[in-house]
Amino acid sequence: MGVVVQFGAPTIKARLAGRPRWAGVVAAAGLLAALTTLSACTTGGADAAENSSAAQHTTAPITNTPTAPDTAASSSSQQDGASLAVITASPLGKAVNPVTPVTVNATDGTLTAVTLRNADGKKVSGAITADGTSWKNTEVLGYGRSYSLSATAVNSSGTKTVKRASFSTLTPDNMTMPYLNTIYGASLENGATYGVGMIAVVNFDEPIPDRAAAERALQVTTTPHVDGAWTWLDDHTAHWRPENYYAPGTKVTVNAKVYGVKVGPGLYGQADQKVSFTIGAKHVAIANAKTHKVHVYFSDKLVRTMDTSMGQGGWVDGKNGKISLWTMPGTYTVIGHENPATMSSDSYGLPSSSKYGYPPEKVPYATKISTDGIYLHELDTTVWAQGHQNVSHGCLNLNYSNAKWYYNTSRVGDLVKVVNSGGPAIKLWQGGDWSVPWTTWVKGSALH
Repeated sequence: MGVVVQFGAPTIKARLAGRPRWAGVVAAAGLLAALTTLSACTTGGADAAENSSAAQHTTAPITNTPTAPDTAASSSSQQDGASLAVITASPLGKAVNPVTPVTVNATDGTLTAVTLRNADGKKVSGAITADGTSWKNTEVLGYGRSYSLSATAVNSSGTKTVKRASFSTLTPDNMTMPYLNTIYGASLENGATYGVGMIAVVNFDEPIPDRAAAERALQVTTTPHVDGAWTWLDDHTAHWRPENYYAPGTKVTVNAKVYGVKVGPGLYGQADQKVSFTIGAKHVAIANAKTHKVHVYFSDKLVRTMDTSMGQGGWVDGKNGKISLWTMPGTYTVIGHENPATMSSDSYGLPSSSKYGYPPEKVPYATKISTDGIYLHELDTTVWAQGHQNVSHGCLNLNYSNAKWYYNTSRVGDLVKVVNSGGPAIKLWQGGDWSVPWTTWVKGSALH
């Protein structure tokens, strides 16, 4: 049985169709007045610079309004010349980035209350520091929203100063959602265990003009530490791998912190995505096209030898040009399991009516190792050739017992090395990430 998926790089949009995303532009809520000045019992007016959109990152005090002291003692201190508390806040104005913390500071006094609300009146979480001199929001703000701020501080004599201000956050022209996937487009599962050759993939549902900005927001942490790098396949897709295979037991966290990040003109990340997984035991299968054997090693120990029939070799004419019948040499990873898999030569441009074609057929215990349809799978009709002759269209034919065993014992990210086969080597877009030399891989980074 042969290759299933048609030749050419996979289309990310197709794989992401139907996934939740925020499409379109977020309508900005109406802006509140930049500042509101309260009546004051002492001097102190609004700072005009903070009243303009250009001053969105100013820290100058605005509308610091002292009120009557709570006690007679406070009133006496006020009369003795105690300095009034001064409140500053930033950023303010228009188009504030929602991930930038709103900071309120008090000098010559301490904060007693800070309230930040959105246009719907919902209070935004925040906290005052233990010394009472600063406050920051602990809840991320939203795109295209208006917010009102109220802060109160007292000086040493108990005289209150109140600050009121408003601002609005930026409204993206468009947003892009990152999806954390396997090579074949399935979601990375939080808490899952993968093989030592596991490749983490981020797929953006919009083309990314500024790959460097996006890549800086893609964080991978490992325990123990492993050096690795991203490489871009196209404007939507980046893959991450270490220079060498993971050590079993490694903990990996992939964090796409793209919210609030500008990745192109008017284009911002829609939401952060995060997943953590563990690397399992080392599983490596070596398929030799000359000996017609697959040797499977667990933790570098041979645990099973399987007879196989691999790609017969040569080229045939397809609908879109020449089609290789070799099993591509190189290093693959397991990318999926299908039981059964539906296979047809028409799926990769070889008409079923041609000499080498075949109609749709359901094939059990199929372990997929390339995006364009190379499998280790059951095919008892070629048992006569397994261990002796290569007769397939590119897949690795196995008998029922071997196919079922490999299906049940392999995991996504396990390594499969094809040696002594002819034809072109497996390419990156086909799942040949580990066939790419490290120096070439690093050059595919936008930060190289």
